[in-house]
Amino acid sequence: MYDHEKMIAAVSEVLAMNDRGSYTQPAHGLYPHQWLWDSCFVAIGMRHLDVERAQTEILSLLRGQWQNGMLPNIIFRDDPQYRTDRSIWRSWLSPNAPSDVMTTGITQPPMLAEAVVQIGKKLKAPERRRWYRLVYPAIVAYHEWHYAERDPHQEGLVLQIHPWETGLDNTPPWMNEMHDHQLPFWISVIEKSRFDRVINLFRRDTHSVPIDQRFSTIEALCLFDIQRRLRRKNYDIERVLNRSIFAIEDLSYNCIFIRANELLREIAATIKTDVPEELDRNMKLSEKAIEHLWDEYSNQYYSRDFVTHRLLKIPTIATLLPLYAGSVSHTRAKELVSLLEDDEMFGPAYPVPSVPLNSEWFQSKLYWQGPSWVNMNWLIIDGLKRYGFNDHALALTESTLEMVERAGSYEYFDPITGEAAGAANFSWTAALALDLAKTR
Repeated sequence: MYDHEKMIAAVSEVLAMNDRGSYTQPAHGLYPHQWLWDSCFVAIGMRHLDVERAQTEILSLLRGQWQNGMLPNIIFRDDPQYRTDRSIWRSWLSPNAPSDVMTTGITQPPMLAEAVVQIGKKLKAPERRRWYRLVYPAIVAYHEWHYAERDPHQEGLVLQIHPWETGLDNTPPWMNEMHDHQLPFWISVIEKSRFDRVINLFRRDTHSVPIDQRFSTIEALCLFDIQRRLRRKNYDIERVLNRSIFAIEDLSYNCIFIRANELLREIAATIKTDVPEELDRNMKLSEKAIEHLWDEYSNQYYSRDFVTHRLLKIPTIATLLPLYAGSVSHTRAKELVSLLEDDEMFGPAYPVPSVPLNSEWFQSKLYWQGPSWVNMNWLIIDGLKRYGFNDHALALTESTLEMVERAGSYEYFDPITGEAAGAANFSWTAALALDLAKTR
């Protein structure tokens, strides 16, 4: 039996260490800026320590909101040493970008509504209504942007234009699609000449994390090339989709969005207002559209190619995220829970692995191709509770807390041994472990 109080003290220290006043950096050195879903997860845990500071975490995200409603996945620090980070993205090329802060030109899983509601639970009714009224317009604008720019065929599923938008940066379905496309000439030359071994020496992400726990340099260059193409088109979605390398209706992203839509309704009801009519129609469509991602043969959900509607049948942790979405039938939910119980898939000693153990992609410490992540566990636990699988939720909560108590607030963990991997003193791990300990 582990000492949860000792762990709570430890994770609180991590959050204090990474606090930059108005936002919390994910990890010192490796992740110095403000990330969208990181800050949302941080706020969920921070609310137990200081609810006003949790609100500040969210409000600091809104300063980066674009005029078209998009929330970027990163707001960059304005320190001189990060000039290169800002110039790589050049958000100022888009007329929609804010003029007072520099951001990326893409988004990240829409956890904003979840964080806002979780903070609201810590407030008394009058303060909760004031809080909701303050952030409601920004959330509405963000959700309307999704349907206006990322659901051009009005099918209910929103598309993503870069793997980084999913948050699961090198998740196998996206990497498989990327490898299926011809490599740019300059990257092919680097690969054939093995010059990537030299580039490895200059990668910032491998200074504090072993290189075998990160995606390859060739993959990193491909991801940069995709970003460069988006920048060249000034992040204009019509130009991007006109000649896109690939666009995917990502399963995990859409599940989070469906849940966010439901939480938006909850916020609107609390402040006694109506969700805009067109947005409400689109939200109802999304709840049904998730079933287009179901494969009868394997009894799993998958991401889908936006253009061809071909299911990308590579199993990952995303197949469990409809539990979090909350819009699938209890029968389907039960089938997903059975995957959690399978020792050869998602049921090792320290679940939930980011790809199943029997996958050819599985590597226990390779970023999003094997390790267990506390944020994904948190989402699955939340879904299990709402579907009534309370014993499963409790078991996953305890194994998640055990990982953190044994190894510390690391970025991710080996699902077989529970060993730490990735960046140390990682903020969302600390914040969500705190939340799980307080609400279990």
